[in-house]
This record gives sequence, structure tokens and C-alpha cells, in this order.
Amino acid sequence: MPLLPQQFIDDLRLQANLVQVVQDYVPLKRVGTKYKGLCPFHSEKTPSFHVDPDKGFFHCFGCGAGGDVFKFIELHEKVGLQDAVRLLAQKFGVTLPERGEGGDEEANRDTALRETLLKAHETAAAYFADALAGPGGARARQQLEDRGVTPHTIGQLGLGYAPRSRDGLKNRLLGERFPEAALLQSGLVVRRDNGELVDRFRHRLMVPISRDTGSIVGFGGRAMDPDQVPKYLNSPETPIYSKGRMIYGLNLTKAAIRKLGYAVLVEGYFDFAQVYQNGVAPVAALCGTALTPHQAHLLRRFTSKVVLSFDPDDAGQGAAVRSCEQLVSEGFDVNVVTLDKGEDPDTFIRRKGPEAYRERLRASRPYLEYLLDRAAAGLNFGHEDAFANALAYRGA
Repeated sequence: MPLLPQQFIDDLRLQANLVQVVQDYVPLKRVGTKYKGLCPFHSEKTPSFHVDPDKGFFHCFGCGAGGDVFKFIELHEKVGLQDAVRLLAQKFGVTLPERGEGGDEEANRDTALRETLLKAHETAAAYFADALAGPGGARARQQLEDRGVTPHTIGQLGLGYAPRSRDGLKNRLLGERFPEAALLQSGLVVRRDNGELVDRFRHRLMVPISRDTGSIVGFGGRAMDPDQVPKYLNSPETPIYSKGRMIYGLNLTKAAIRKLGYAVLVEGYFDFAQVYQNGVAPVAALCGTALTPHQAHLLRRFTSKVVLSFDPDDAGQGAAVRSCEQLVSEGFDVNVVTLDKGEDPDTFIRRKGPEAYRERLRASRPYLEYLLDRAAAGLNFGHEDAFANALAYRGA
């Protein structure tokens, strides 16, 4: 039977509700934010089996069994991982990806390619970091200093600089024996019309984009010059990177989000940098994409409360409304921060300080109140239905 692709398994893990799955086999009692019951894997009279829905893991303190939702099915049904995935897909009505003949071999090639691409991105991140620290990175270092990003934060975020060279990164990767075909699939290099391979990112501040596990899967490149377009150039969709499935910064802040019970969701890399380095709040960023169901499922692993802090212009507030609707539909408790016109979290903190931003967070309004305020002011940002519903609620 063909192996299932890792991306499918990762997505299903986000969709499969661990508590719902376990309760089909074990009666659970809620205790705080967790659940407990009698362990199904050994005989006991006092419950020592715990389920943590936020982390997506179960653990028995009696027999030591533990793992994610797939491991639970593996142990209980005595099947392997691939069969556990298929059982869960069937339970949650998720269609399995189709594979032709030779599926096992194809899946193995997919896994090998993903591992190669991850290693290539690690090499690229080191190349960009070296370039930032070197003589050619002086201007990039100055721009980061001007933005108030400290050397410590630069190191924590792994920021770098892509030199003007057309093939510096390409040559580094080829020199480390990465196949040319893999480089093209990585999105780190592109093929020009004349057939020449060149670096995708040139003369840009570089921001590594990591999974919540810490693996680098893509980059965001910010223009160094005012007339350089586009202002932000991101990695393309690749076998390891999909913009609509990523939330920037979770690898650094997920522990704080779990501990404090909420996340501040901002729009951009440097909004994240300012909030993070000043220790204002547990923060994550969308980085230019409307919130997707995949992102909501990912965030739900760590918290059920979100404070949105988007730009105050029409585009930012429209994105806030769309994100609120998505989050509320996924069961989140949502508040919205309003900043002054022309500000974003990055500029607000730099101009007015972290404590002023904390005050804005404390003054954030619940989603419904935010909608009602905007509706009363006649501001709908193209979301008439949401505001009509809010006004109807007020009338009720």
C-alpha cells in the first residue's frame, strides 16, 4: 500500500481533535485545561492517563505510554503509522491523496527531497547570516539598527543579508553538492530565460521563516532601497513551504503563548521583532497573508485566545475582520487592538515605547464590540454582512 505524503500527515494532525479521538475509547474528565481518565494501555484503578489538547499529546504516568493522536491510534488499534493515519482520515472525513503505481517509491523520493530542501535552507540561512556580519553587510546592519533591532534579536531571529551577487548562494549550494534540480525546487534559485541559474534573493534583508519546530522552510526578503520592488519578496510555494500554512515566530514564542494563555497576532516580520525583543507579549505574525483555516488549526494547538494587532489602515482593518471571522468560527476568543492612524506595532513601539503598547493591548476590545464600533462609525471595509450582523445584534 503506498505511503502517504508527510504534508498530508502534518495537516491531518492539525485537524484531528485528540480529545474527541481519545473519548471514543476512554471516558475523560476535564481538569483545568487538560483531561484525565483511566489508561487504556494498562490496568489501573486511579486515573493516571492525561490528555493535553493544547499541546496535542497524551501521556500516562503509570505505564509511560504517550505521544500524539497518531500514536494513540497506533497503540490502541495495534497498527502502524500509515494505517493510523488512514483510520483518522476516515474518521474525520478527509480524502486520502491519490497515488499511482509505485507509490511507495514515490513517497520515499518525496521524503528525501524534503530533507534535502531543509538542509539547503539551513545552508542558505548561514550564508545570509555570514553576509550580514561581513564587510558587505554594513548597510544592512545599519538599517536594522535604525529600525531598533538589537544584535541579540538579530541572532535570535537569524536575520541576514542577501548580497548583490547573482550567484553567490547558488555557488555555495552547488559547492556543498546540492543537486541543481533540488535548488530550483527550493525556490532559492531561479532559471532565467537564457537558461542561467541565479539567486532569487539579491540585495535584501533576509528573514528566515521556520516551522513551529524550528526547521527553516522559507525566507522573506525586504528591499534595501526605496525604489526596489517588490518591497517584500517571499519564497515561492515549495514541497516544504506553503504560506497559508505558516505562522511566523511560533518556534520562538509557542512556550510563552501556552504559558500565558493567549497570542498577539501581528502582520509583519518587524512588527513581530519589536514586540518580541521588548518582551511585551507572546506574539506571532501572519506576514502578509489572510488567516487561513490551516493557520487557525496550527494556532489552536497553543492557545484559544488571540489579540489581533493589525495596521489601522483600511487594508489592515479589513484583514482584521476576515481574521476575526475565521478565528471565531474555529472557537477562539478574539480581541482587537486599535492603533493610531499611520502606526503599526513596529513604529508604535519605537516611537512611544513598549509600555504604551502594553496599554493598547490591555485596552483591546472584544471582537463583537469592535464590529459594533466600526459599524456605528459606518466603516465596513467591504464586509457588509459582518457589520449588518453586528448591528442586528445591537438591535436585539
